Amino acid sequence: MYNSEKNSEIQSRRWRMAHEYGKETLSKEFKSDCDKGLPDSELVEAVVALANTDGGCVYLGVEDDGTATGVQRKHQDPVGLSAMIANKTVPPISVRAQLVGDGVTVVQVDVPKSHSVVSTKSGRILRRMMKVDGTPESVPMYPYEIATRLSDLGKLDYSAQPVPGATREDFDPLERDRLRKIISTYRFSDRNLLELSDEDLEKSLRLVVSADGDVTPTLTGLLLIGSEESLQRLVPTNEAAFQVLVGTDIKVNNTYRGPLLKTIEQIAESFAPWNPGTELTVGLFSSVVPEFDERAFREALVNAFGHRDYSVLGRVRVLVDDAGLTIANPGGFVEGINIHNLLTAEPHGRNPCLMDALKRTGLAERTGRGIDRIFEGALNYGRPLPDYSRSNGRGVSVLLPRSAPDEAFVELLAEERERSGKSMSLDGLLILDKLKRERRCGFDALSESLDMSDQRLRTVLGQLTESGLVESSGTNARRTYTLGAKVYRRSGKTVEYVRQSGIDRVRYPELIMKLMREQKSVSKNDVMELLHLDENQAYYQLRKLVGEGRAKKVGGGRNVRYEEMQRDDDGISGEQF
Repeated sequence: MYNSEKNSEIQSRRWRMAHEYGKETLSKEFKSDCDKGLPDSELVEAVVALANTDGGCVYLGVEDDGTATGVQRKHQDPVGLSAMIANKTVPPISVRAQLVGDGVTVVQVDVPKSHSVVSTKSGRILRRMMKVDGTPESVPMYPYEIATRLSDLGKLDYSAQPVPGATREDFDPLERDRLRKIISTYRFSDRNLLELSDEDLEKSLRLVVSADGDVTPTLTGLLLIGSEESLQRLVPTNEAAFQVLVGTDIKVNNTYRGPLLKTIEQIAESFAPWNPGTELTVGLFSSVVPEFDERAFREALVNAFGHRDYSVLGRVRVLVDDAGLTIANPGGFVEGINIHNLLTAEPHGRNPCLMDALKRTGLAERTGRGIDRIFEGALNYGRPLPDYSRSNGRGVSVLLPRSAPDEAFVELLAEERERSGKSMSLDGLLILDKLKRERRCGFDALSESLDMSDQRLRTVLGQLTESGLVESSGTNARRTYTLGAKVYRRSGKTVEYVRQSGIDRVRYPELIMKLMREQKSVSKNDVMELLHLDENQAYYQLRKLVGEGRAKKVGGGRNVRYEEMQRDDDGISGEQF
């Protein structure tokens, strides 16, 4: 019996040891230090690979299955180990090493994410990646990956680099004319460019660079005004597609390999027939509102071309299907930008030279806040927010969901614009959208979900409250916010407003009386919906109010309703139950 228990304990201890450090991931690597010990060069390479990816930890003294086997004496000096790694990496990587482990000593080396490309002293540049079987490994970085990495980190503008083998003969005169036409057409373009000669225009937009007396087209130059033949030869990664799916049937499947200005126009023309409009009446005016906001579509399309990674194969893809409109491009978000801070992060992109040219032509938002226009295109019509959830490290994808415009919300914004003399800010639209979806939110929940500074949030909430679009209840940390009465009244959801604004503050009679005042009278069904009561319970509450002289019955049968009793100087007047 004793031996059985002892064996069980040993097995259990072994199982815990084997699982103490879990499994290897892209940010976690195990290195055995058994036998003669791990060579310093292998440890340095592991550190370099993590630094060139997203940082992480190297556990020295742990086997591939997560079993802790311990470290050699020569590796039990964390300070000396950190100094060795810094001395054998270029530029030096500052790691934090420490002894960890319960019973079996392990060295944990914390590796920061590098903000440049680092290598070993011998010149090895590595990164972490996942194999087909789902396990991680460290692999050499190819030259194009180095360019991509530097571009993502804002250390290299790939779009501003001269293209080897290219000359001005690779430019298409017709595309240069198209460029001038676009500049003359768009409202916020730099019209001064039109006064320049072709050569000066190319220099001003950095479509060419001069080196040793030679003029060489940049990647931006070829992308904007290069001939299709030259692009296929010199920039084989340039490709785009427009597709339409109805159910599983492919209705349109077009591929484009020409210059960007031409491709953007072609995709816009192909998209137009698949973007039907809905007639919307606001006040005395009627207009046709397209299913997908045209400005948002163009901004998303231009952003996809402007921010894609041209060092890797892939294509900008525009897909119209039953779910909505999806625009995707190769290359993930650049350093510092993710799906949570899209609207607040400082604007910067992968291809500054290309985006600057697109802005000066008028195709892209001059402020660099094209993403704002994409969100406003949905919010101004009460539609769902653009969905970036399918974006990852390999590409950015945005879905504009299909949705009919919210007519009541559009009218409300129009009234507010007329009252204030200005359009609703994006922050205000985001708050209203959040409250519309969540019904009630506290300050902290709004701040976290909207990624907005506390000061900015308080200011906008104050403005919305003053205008009556938002109401607050509670004090200090308990303060919560809901949409105001005018919003619910406009949408015909008075019952919902009363429930949201008072259910946690007043009792049933007060809620019923509040609803009476909002819509002049109530029925038994109104009370059932308001308080989630059954028929008898609703009847009881109404009878109680009538008995107290606070309400009176109007009509009879199925059409009976209840109104608030009016008081005069002598007391209560009105019909008794």
